[in-house]
Amino acid sequence: MAIIQSVKQLIRIEMPFRDPLLQRLADGKFHSGQQLAEALGVSRTAIWKQIQGIEDAFGLSVHAVRGKGYRLGSPLELLDEQQIRAQLGPATSAKLESLGLLTCTSSTNSHAIERLPESNGRARVWLAEHQTAGRGRRGRQWVSAFGKNLYMSLAWRFELPMTDLAGLSLVAGVVVAEVLHELGLRGHSLKWPNDVLIDGRKLAGILVEASGEAGGPAVAVIGIGINVSLPAGAGERIDQPWDVLENHCETPVSRNRLAGMMVDRLIEACSAFTHERLAPFVSRWSAFDAYLGHDVKVVKGEHITEGIYRGIAASGAMLLDNANGRSEHHAGEVSLRRLSES
Repeated sequence: MAIIQSVKQLIRIEMPFRDPLLQRLADGKFHSGQQLAEALGVSRTAIWKQIQGIEDAFGLSVHAVRGKGYRLGSPLELLDEQQIRAQLGPATSAKLESLGLLTCTSSTNSHAIERLPESNGRARVWLAEHQTAGRGRRGRQWVSAFGKNLYMSLAWRFELPMTDLAGLSLVAGVVVAEVLHELGLRGHSLKWPNDVLIDGRKLAGILVEASGEAGGPAVAVIGIGINVSLPAGAGERIDQPWDVLENHCETPVSRNRLAGMMVDRLIEACSAFTHERLAPFVSRWSAFDAYLGHDVKVVKGEHITEGIYRGIAASGAMLLDNANGRSEHHAGEVSLRRLSES
């Protein structure tokens, strides 16, 4: 398959997974143009053009050395369905309607929204090596370096009214925080409603998009982006303090193990949420709550409310105490900040 060379084309066309040239270059070793051409059944000129496509489309650095061939600037652990499924338990595997891997997509959430589960209590999951238009909360762009981080979306069909899905992003936050803890990360925290931080810098983000009838059923697409590592220069486009797992874990985190654990725990969480809503997750959220007991301000447009942050309610609202008593604030166009932050 020829690599698509235009980013504009990439936004319109979903690239099939398992590109043979990327598979061969992923080990970071040199491969001669002749060997690659023979393996793929194309000319050496075609290999050179595909190499240019990889660099142009994905921002990957490919080193070409006369007499040695081509190699990537650094090795890649490409997504592998078998390794991901190996992390699933029998119960969660039975509830996984499909698992799709993409080389490139505009965003995994957009892809998932067009391919929703057919049955209640079942999940469809999509993971991508690269996103051309990844989205975060409040319209922010999610920078998506090729093959370095986790970009995934899980779609779940609930036999619930839309209003009951409030708090689902907090559930996803709990799952992310607990999986990262299981993988050896320490010192990370959750910022209401859906940011995962370490040392005050963003490590992961969550975007939940729901649709359906007011009285049910409803479908939620849970999008998760986790910074595993970032190549030099990629972070320049991020408009807030950020960090990556590789800076804080003693041993490298496998993207496939991370992906599999996330799929497994999210399916468990969605099943539990169906029957118990947010209640069993409140104490688990509190174990990672970044601002609990701190002086904060709640910003909504031009309006700012100050007080002491007291955690979350069973509805998913954040609780704020001040001289006027206790108030509840729901996610949306609301921003929570420490009082000392600008």
